[in-house]
Amino acid sequence: MIIKNNVNSIKIKFKKMHPEAVTPTYAKNGDAAMDLYAAEATKDQWGNHVYLTGIAIEIPPGFVGLLFPRSSVSKTCLSLANSVGVVDSGYRGEIMLKYRRTGEANPFYSCGDRVGQIMIMPYPQVEFIEAEELSNTERGEGGFGSTGS
Repeated sequence: MIIKNNVNSIKIKFKKMHPEAVTPTYAKNGDAAMDLYAAEATKDQWGNHVYLTGIAIEIPPGFVGLLFPRSSVSKTCLSLANSVGVVDSGYRGEIMLKYRRTGEANPFYSCGDRVGQIMIMPYPQVEFIEAEELSNTERGEGGFGSTGS
């Protein structure tokens, strides 16, 4: 049984654009992201495997949709082409995921498969302020690998 917490709940309108479209779903209670399903599979001019979900969504202002691969992608020879997809609140087109072939193994996703996941999150409106100095921290300017292995 899924218990909804109204404090963290928003309603998102969606439109089915394909007869095979499936409404995004949470797999388990407490999941942060909803599974997206392939309604159609094709390739683009660069050889990416394109999975159309058959849905468009209306994300409210102040929120963003983040697209991630599912962990099952490790069983395929695919990698999400843009690492994390960003769906802005003004976008009303079909949600799609593009994957690149990363190996010689042959398993791909098929229509009806869960091909990715979407997380809807609020974000702050950021204003950058130029400064001569930044505050000191314990890490300082330590970059990649600076905290150990």
